Amino acid sequence: MRIMAIDYGDAHTGVAISDPLGFGAGVAETIDSRSQDTVVERLKQYIKEYGVEELVLGYPKNMDGSLGERARKSEALGERLRAETGLSVTLWDERRTTVDAHRILSEAGRRGKKRKKVVDAVAATLILEGFLTFRSGSGRP
Repeated sequence: MRIMAIDYGDAHTGVAISDPLGFGAGVAETIDSRSQDTVVERLKQYIKEYGVEELVLGYPKNMDGSLGERARKSEALGERLRAETGLSVTLWDERRTTVDAHRILSEAGRRGKKRKKVVDAVAATLILEGFLTFRSGSGRP
């Protein structure tokens, strides 16, 4: 079962898709668009192209656990994806994933524009890996 993780942002949306068995991350991409319509259409293309059966959407809670504007935007995107794809959407706490993605890329020697182009895809991969690890240990979220 392929699972797609999404790190939804204002200008860039990271996407990571699991391998066919749902054990690890396989494909990682970045959608560069400020338009939710464009992002949704591209996500639907990925779903069809890779046979995605489940979605995990980063849910950007504040560090104190409260919900802000970004979390509300993710909730709205999640509802839209459920309605337009018929797939289940799990909102996944993504606190620190972008910070961790920047750290990973910095340690790998990626700087400046090169890092900016891939950081959202790396963050989506971290969301996917966290979800898959949790699921393998507990059955289902």
